[in-house]
Amino acid sequence: MEKEINMENRWQIVWMVAAVTLIAVIIGYGIIREQPPVLSEEGVLKQFASAGEVRAYLAAHTPSGTGTNTWNRAVDGIAPQAMSGVGEKSGAALPSLDISTDHSTTNVQVQGVDEADIVKNDGRYIYVISGGELAIVDAYPGEKAKILSETPVNGTPSEIFLSGDRLVVFSSGNGYYPVMYKTSGMVAPRSVRTESHAYVYSLGDRSNPELVRDITFSGTYYDSRMIGDQVYVITNENVYYGMGDIPMPEVKDGAGISIEPRVSYFDVPFDTFTFSTISSFSMTDDRSLSAESYLLGYTSTLYVSQDNIYMAFQKPVTIREVPVVGKDIVASPVRQQPAEEITAIYKFAIRDSQIRFGGNGEVAGHLLNQFSMDESGGNLRVATTVQGYGNSGSYVYNNVFVLDPGMKTVGSLKYIAPDEKIYATRFIGDRLYMVTFKRIDPLFVIDLSDPANPGILGELKIPGYSDYLHPYDQNHLIGIGKETESNDWGGVSTSGLKLALFDVSDVNNPKEVDHVEIGEAGSDSEALRDHKAFLFSKEKDLLVIPVRAVQKVLLKGDSASYTQKIWQGAYAFSVSPSKGFTLRGTITHSDEDTSGYYWGSQDAVKRSLYIGDVLYTLSSDEIIATNLATMTLIRVIPLPYGGYGTPVPMIE
Repeated sequence: MEKEINMENRWQIVWMVAAVTLIAVIIGYGIIREQPPVLSEEGVLKQFASAGEVRAYLAAHTPSGTGTNTWNRAVDGIAPQAMSGVGEKSGAALPSLDISTDHSTTNVQVQGVDEADIVKNDGRYIYVISGGELAIVDAYPGEKAKILSETPVNGTPSEIFLSGDRLVVFSSGNGYYPVMYKTSGMVAPRSVRTESHAYVYSLGDRSNPELVRDITFSGTYYDSRMIGDQVYVITNENVYYGMGDIPMPEVKDGAGISIEPRVSYFDVPFDTFTFSTISSFSMTDDRSLSAESYLLGYTSTLYVSQDNIYMAFQKPVTIREVPVVGKDIVASPVRQQPAEEITAIYKFAIRDSQIRFGGNGEVAGHLLNQFSMDESGGNLRVATTVQGYGNSGSYVYNNVFVLDPGMKTVGSLKYIAPDEKIYATRFIGDRLYMVTFKRIDPLFVIDLSDPANPGILGELKIPGYSDYLHPYDQNHLIGIGKETESNDWGGVSTSGLKLALFDVSDVNNPKEVDHVEIGEAGSDSEALRDHKAFLFSKEKDLLVIPVRAVQKVLLKGDSASYTQKIWQGAYAFSVSPSKGFTLRGTITHSDEDTSGYYWGSQDAVKRSLYIGDVLYTLSSDEIIATNLATMTLIRVIPLPYGGYGTPVPMIE
């Protein structure tokens, strides 16, 4: 009798659990469109012991192995805690230079974290990648500026770092490696493999730079940063596992140091896999070299603070099968419900030459660029846009997330500016300035002083939009983007290039102090896509931007008709909250109409810099020195081979 009662109670419990589960499932499916996506906890760091294990993993988790390229399950695991000591600042100081005048530096996102670029200067010399060469210009004073040396660089040189009397050039090319074919056991003599180089030069004699180190990285150069004299390099290499063995990541230098970094993975679903290798070396210590490699997807965004590297990856959007509400769940027909976008972010702690995994997290949506992330007080702040299609059609909105040092989300602000997407973001202190756009440009001021409770303080709605935001001071922002206007079809069309100055001293009521429009529809600037092309100095009251201006030209004898021509060069402004923008002058490297060049000609200005009272503008063909006080031409310095990154043959 007691056994029958227990059995009856047991069945009642089973039916109650089933009923509760059924109700929860139905409710969950009923509101699935309105709820944010469920984020997985894929965070257990694992390591491969051999290339064979990599092959087996890829065979199980890529389309050629299983017929599917996505997973719909979470992997159990706990994200590792932040490592003690790793997050502390290294205290490394930037090297000092014996210079006699002030000079500009590369416009970077994080103070103290340098970013590689096509040009650098030290207050006397300009170092620039020109064609397949490193050109060093004895630039100051401008009246005597001349090319001092031209050094051929193997491969395709792209960017440089400068640290005291050391300079590194990053270049890409092809290397070779033997490959074993599993079916025959034969070894092919050589197979092509993409590799990247960091060529370190000593500048003791700038008329004849000495190559003192050649570091080779397997894969394609993606990006880099320099903190103090420590350089961190990210290279990516597609992982193929056809008939041959999988070539594993490798880092080596000409001095005989060779590293086969351990390869770690996280059981994260990606459409395709790459080896993402983070390497570190010192500009001054030729024995310093370390590397760690991770099997991940394609890196979409990189952000680096003084303590950590953050790499963001767009996870593949999966299609979920959703039971029709009201039907028996077991036998119910299904409908397809797309999952929303997910971005996985991985944190790597850096200290001197050491690189260690520091945790990972996920956020809904995708990132615009590196300015979508920012670290403050150990927390990572992230701004995302979510786009997708649901039962009611397409949707788009924006979010802000705060992740703690362990990469756990501790605060969020969701569904900002529905039907608009992010065009620009800038984190400054405890505030986020965010521009969204569809028909007008809302500039949002978002409070992040309480990481657990981000909130909108104010917003400004004006025509046009900004693609890049730059701090003028703690209460003012400069924006560069496009002006907009209503068109004949009831929509909005972009017109000229737009500079705007915003006053955010009253966070609840931001204002536009002044704006300038340059050119007609189709006008453009390199600074819209690359912040390194934006030159600003509050102390010198100087703002310089590259410009491609579409201009109207009236036809002779007909005041109502006109044609268009393209002007390319740079605009120089003074800017202040009291006076707004004041044009100081324009500089062009060619007076010819360049309408035949869609993205610009060899004469298009790509960068600008200053040394003392001289402004230098750089195109592929030449450097022009201009007097800042009078905006008059001082000197033209032709560049060798006319062009950035022109490849030259690799020397074996």
